[in-house]
Amino acid sequence: MLRFSRALLLGALFGSAPLLAQDYRIETFSEGLEHPWAMAFLPDGRMLVTERVGRLRIVEADGSLDPEPVAGVPEAFIAAQAGLMEVALDPDYTDNRWLYLSYAHGSLEANNTRLARARLVDGELHDFEVLFTAQPLKEGAAHYGGRIAFLADKTLVLTLGDGFDWREEAQNPANHLGKIVRLNRDGSVPQDNPLLGKEGAAPEIYSLGHRNVQGIFFDAENDRLYSHEHGPRGGDELNLIEAGNNYGWPLATFGVDYTGARISPYTELPGLSAPLLHWTPSVAPSSLTLYRGELFPNWRGDLFAATLAERSVRRIRVLDGMLAGEEVLFEELDERIRDVRSGPDGALYLLSDSAEGRVLRVVPSE
Repeated sequence: MLRFSRALLLGALFGSAPLLAQDYRIETFSEGLEHPWAMAFLPDGRMLVTERVGRLRIVEADGSLDPEPVAGVPEAFIAAQAGLMEVALDPDYTDNRWLYLSYAHGSLEANNTRLARARLVDGELHDFEVLFTAQPLKEGAAHYGGRIAFLADKTLVLTLGDGFDWREEAQNPANHLGKIVRLNRDGSVPQDNPLLGKEGAAPEIYSLGHRNVQGIFFDAENDRLYSHEHGPRGGDELNLIEAGNNYGWPLATFGVDYTGARISPYTELPGLSAPLLHWTPSVAPSSLTLYRGELFPNWRGDLFAATLAERSVRRIRVLDGMLAGEEVLFEELDERIRDVRSGPDGALYLLSDSAEGRVLRVVPSE
């Protein structure tokens, strides 16, 4: 079926003309997944998909779902937003076979985000290693972050959340709440991390002042690290991440509390990095990618942000390094979109977040 996008004119923000709609068709590539959270493309044409309920699944190259989950997956704390989250392949995966998982670890009374790695061999994880556990352990089952990206030097960044009830800790450099951390792939701390050696600072911190970072993407071609995070009622942010910067939460925000109370009188403050854009009311951004494929020439170089509340994918146009407008895509699905990825075949892949979740493939209409 032929589909069209809804273009948004954001002239006040970007001073740009409306974007041209791109014709596309959405196919169901695979189904039978329970609240899928993340996907990664294997070199042999298969796909790995995490299910928040604690399973890692293999999708064959033809889209069929292996009925047996991958064995050896660590036990995750599963409740509300907590569970198994990201799966990411090592930049040298073809040589070393390492894959990375993020998941909630602990109990309802004491938990936080954990990072581990293992090797996939014949449908089973081997050589399992825990690399990092965010501190302190906190109560509740909200705001874990959990997304992973690899930088040009092959170090990794892991996004974290503020734990919801501990939002002021996002400004405390002594812990990992509300931070993005940077690690070597063996879990050690890179010697050029921005807060390394500073008294009272956690050495893993790469940036701070975040709420719940659920999207991150490193644009290697332009050496830019983009992320997005959930605000409360409004104030979702797209940020350009730079080492050591403070992104303001909760001192400066466009959002308000769920009670309707004002969190801060400030939307910006000196010394704090302002967002590239914000979404108010909230769209609940859940994943971020940059399209480099050949199937959609008009989309090349643009950012794509999956959303949960809006049930869409936002295409964020990037022109000469500047944001140049947005489109709202795939609303016709009327589904929460948990992940969006640019596939090796040039298609755009989506995960629908439901008890009957699917892998969806977006291709040109003709």
